[in-house]
Formats: sequence, structure tokens, C-alpha cells
Amino acid sequence: MIGASTGGVRALLDVVSRLPADLAAAVFVVLHEHPLHQSRLPQLLASRGTLQASHALHGDTIVPGHIYVAPPDNHLMLGRGVVRVLRGPKESGHRPAVDALFRTAAASYGPRVIGIILTGQLDCGTAGMLSIKARGGVGIVQNPHEAEARSMPQSALDHATIDHVATLEELPALITRLVSEPAGEAPAGQVSPALMRFEGKERGTPAMFVCPECQGTVSEASLGDFTVFRCHTGHSFTLESIDTEQANEVERALWAAVRALEEGATMSKRLASTAAGDLREKFIEKAHAQARNAKVVRDLILGGLATEKTQETDDDRTR
Repeated sequence: MIGASTGGVRALLDVVSRLPADLAAAVFVVLHEHPLHQSRLPQLLASRGTLQASHALHGDTIVPGHIYVAPPDNHLMLGRGVVRVLRGPKESGHRPAVDALFRTAAASYGPRVIGIILTGQLDCGTAGMLSIKARGGVGIVQNPHEAEARSMPQSALDHATIDHVATLEELPALITRLVSEPAGEAPAGQVSPALMRFEGKERGTPAMFVCPECQGTVSEASLGDFTVFRCHTGHSFTLESIDTEQANEVERALWAAVRALEEGATMSKRLASTAAGDLREKFIEKAHAQARNAKVVRDLILGGLATEKTQETDDDRTR
């Protein structure tokens, strides 16, 4: 299972180009892409290496030596011996989501799963990696110092017990070796209630906010020090992703306020043009007030965006 985001195409091509033609495992890939993007990733992967690649189709039988790529705007999930492609709720703002692939693969195949997180922003993949490790699978991350965007591999390192940290040059040989070795033992006993809540199979503790996607009620569950929030319809978020989504929601609300105030100012001016006396003055004063308030909110939004951009630049310099 390979998950990637920013910089992922180059990283995937690098890894796949050196995988052997007789690899005794199927490879599943989730790359975050725009939902309307006409993805050519399977063709690129197939042309670069010796393995066949295609967009996964719902109901596909799993065949070793084949690369299954998540189609745009669809989750790639696994069942026992079968591929599932579903347009389910977004996870951490993504569809396809790395977490959905990792979680369902771990539930279906336990210690036979090798999860790999490559370059990418934020922390998508960490929750899924925790599921893989909890069910006896192997966890690998690209060396964050090499990654174009280090956040995804670094988050997994910070929160999960990772078995291998590897460069892109080291990954193909590592994958080949691990595939040739016997799988580990599945953890003894039943799946813990904490893991069931974490994976959304049981309801977690009620959270004190609503889902930024659908405004539904939200519950939270943790595994170790990593928390996942999930609404009743299935949207899920990590702390980082829900902070990002809530910030976007606030910005949308502020722009709606700007629009309403500017439209109000325009309407007040039109009313002033047809009124007389004190009523005309009242509408003029109202138009001026609405225009001033719209400018205040607009400046607040643009100032906030400029601050965020400066912070991103500073973070990049620090890295």
C-alpha cells in the first residue's frame, strides 16, 4: 500500500521503475489529485517500470504483480481477495484518501500488509498506518529529509511505530525483500475496542463541534496520541485536517458576509436614489456604513491570507 501527495508522482515513478517484474505482491497506490483531473498515472507507472498498472475497478480480483491506482474522486479500498472502489465520504478532506486504503487493507489482510507513506502535506496516512501496525503489518516511510513535502512521512514517524525509514533509492530493494519474507504473526486476541472506535466501526466520544463538511454530529477516538474525528455520515478528520477545514469554513463565511454587505450597500444606494428628505439621508448613511463594514471584513480576510502565506514561507525556510 503506497500513499503520497505533493511530489508523489516523481516519487512513485522512481520507486516503480526499479520493482521486479516477478514481484509476488499486488501494489495499491493512492495519490491525492484534483477530483476533475484526468489522471494518466497508471500509464506513466506502466511505461516507467515492468509491472502492469491500471485504475482500479470495483470488484477487480487482486492479482500479484499488478499496480492498482485509485481513480480520481473515489476511494480505493480492499476486501478479502477483491478491490472496492467507492465514492464514499471524504477523509481529511481527500477522496481518494490514503487512510481509507490502509485501514481496509489492514482489516482484510493484517500482517500481510506493507504500508508505505511517501512525500505529502499534513498527516493523511498516519491513522491508516496506525491501523496497519495494530494488526501486525509493516510500516515504511520515505526519509522526511529527502521528501519534497515532509509532513506526511514525518507525522507517521511521530505517531506510529515505523519499521523502516528509507530513501527512494532504497525502497525498491526493501519492498522486494519484505515481499519475499514470510508475513509476521497477527496480534493475539480480538480487535481492541479502542481500535474499533478509531477505525469508525464503533462510535467514539462526542466532540464539541460539528462536521465542517456536512454539519453533522462528530465523535472522536484516539489510538496512542493520535486522534481522529468522524461524523455520523462518515467524514473523518485528524486534528490538522479539521483545523484546516474549519479555517476554510470561517473564510467562506467571511466572504459571504462581504458579499451580503456589498449587496446591501448597493441596494441602499438605489433606495436613496428614489427617496427624498430624511429617508434619503438614512439610506445614504446606511450604504456608507455597509460599504465600510464590507471593507473591514475584506481587509481582515486578505490580511489573514497574507499572514498565512508569510508563515508558510517561514516554515519552508526553517525546513
